[in-house]
Amino acid sequence: MNLISEISKKLSELAKIGNEFLFIINFDCSEYYTFSPEDAALNGVYFDFEGVTNYPNCKTNQSASEKKFDFSPVEYESYLKGFNRCQDALQRGDTYLINLTFQTPLKTNYNLEDFFRLSHAKFKLLFKDRFVVFSPERFVKIHSGIIETRPMKGTIDASVPDAEEILLNNQKELFEHNTIVDLLRNDLNMVSNDVCVEKFRYLDYLSTNKCNLLQMSSVITGKLTGDYNSSLGEIICKLLPAGSVTGAPKEKTVQTILEAEDYKRGFYTGVFGYFDGNTTDVAVSIRFIENIDGCLYYKSGGGITALSCPEEEYNEMIKKIYVPVF
Repeated sequence: MNLISEISKKLSELAKIGNEFLFIINFDCSEYYTFSPEDAALNGVYFDFEGVTNYPNCKTNQSASEKKFDFSPVEYESYLKGFNRCQDALQRGDTYLINLTFQTPLKTNYNLEDFFRLSHAKFKLLFKDRFVVFSPERFVKIHSGIIETRPMKGTIDASVPDAEEILLNNQKELFEHNTIVDLLRNDLNMVSNDVCVEKFRYLDYLSTNKCNLLQMSSVITGKLTGDYNSSLGEIICKLLPAGSVTGAPKEKTVQTILEAEDYKRGFYTGVFGYFDGNTTDVAVSIRFIENIDGCLYYKSGGGITALSCPEEEYNEMIKKIYVPVF
């Protein structure tokens, strides 16, 4: 049995039993974990799904004003090498949207638990002393026979004059968002029926330690039939990797990612989810900090298309290096 089959079988078995559990899957499905909420806490693994948490002191009203958060992003010339590899693949027709990411060293007096405790995010995960996630993006939610995904593509500094209008009318951002909506609509068609786009290109306002951002999302839903919890693992694994952090088409795009990026993503851009006995909620592991040999690294990136300007994409990657504390 290969590991993806093992993950699929494990998640389906746990959901069929009906007990609560947490699951964490890395980007290439080569490593995964499952825990009960209690066992997760005993192992130093804490989660928060919009207030549903196993963390005993998850207070977010504590000031972070005296904390330092400095970073040194990859040099533009190094970024450009990866960007040009993406453009070569785009010109060949191997891909028409690719998510290019890099890791950035951090200098901070935060520790990983500080990031988890102080950050304001819809979905949070602290995995021992290895990594922390404070993600704004839902991958899928399954409840009452409905599967829903909310791809997030398109970001702008909210302080820019006419920021909303600029973002909504940017042709590159429009192409990128449309591509991901189409990809994820097709993905949901593999596991559900009556797939439709419920809400298209709405904006979320996000406060961070650096600036305020506007981010564009859409809502896509489908209908599940039968005892879908018994096949939960099959549903989740068919949708991996998450389209919003890979690109389209997936297989060729993942190959280009491996060529263009100079590091291993690991659990970054994987997924983590929580099953409460009825509802499954799964987040994309973005806004991600990892401890590698005692040094902290922030992983971030953005979507590249044939319309992309390298300077703008480089600056967007840097803008996404933030923590949602204020």
